[in-house]
Amino acid sequence: MAEKGSPSTREKILDCALTLFSGQGYDATSVVQIADAVGIKAPSLYKHFASKQEIFTALLDIMKTRYDELGKSMHLHETDVLSKDVSRYENMSEDELVAVGISFFNFFFHDSYTSRFLKMFTLEQYKNEKFVQLYMHEYVDSMINYQNILFKLLAEAGYVHTDDPEATAVQFYAPIYMLVSLCYADPAREQKSLDSLEKHIRQFYRLYVY
Repeated sequence: MAEKGSPSTREKILDCALTLFSGQGYDATSVVQIADAVGIKAPSLYKHFASKQEIFTALLDIMKTRYDELGKSMHLHETDVLSKDVSRYENMSEDELVAVGISFFNFFFHDSYTSRFLKMFTLEQYKNEKFVQLYMHEYVDSMINYQNILFKLLAEAGYVHTDDPEATAVQFYAPIYMLVSLCYADPAREQKSLDSLEKHIRQFYRLYVY
């Protein structure tokens, strides 16, 4: 039995698997390597997960939970944009929007699970079609689609001015995505990237918000 407060074997498996996936790639990592990293034998690992795919699915569920928790902590509810997020954004000041942007940047760059998860996707996106599609859905398409709906509703309510909500969503999100990606490649860019992020959001706010 694990000591109180210490990670369970299942949690250790997930943590070690994610570290290996982000360091050498999903396809290059074997169940035996994960078990060795945990300090157990492969048969013991199979008591917790039936396959490497099942480990990955569990990690994906954890990521979605952590992302939902981030949204809730900032009073944002991505799955209920019509009734909740619009009212949150329509009263948001320039400084508050900057704070939201920085919170998301820090989440993607500093959250232990998130940063390793995205590094894994970065390694796999050019050689594994399944990862390409999942990566694009989770970190590009879903983000743009959500913001497209949000800007459309805010424009209809008279809080932002845009003739093309989807283009506006791309203009808002693309620099944030780029800055996070740059920091993954070169962590020393973090402060410069945060400064650029703040300038981007302030300029965006002044251009589009009434």
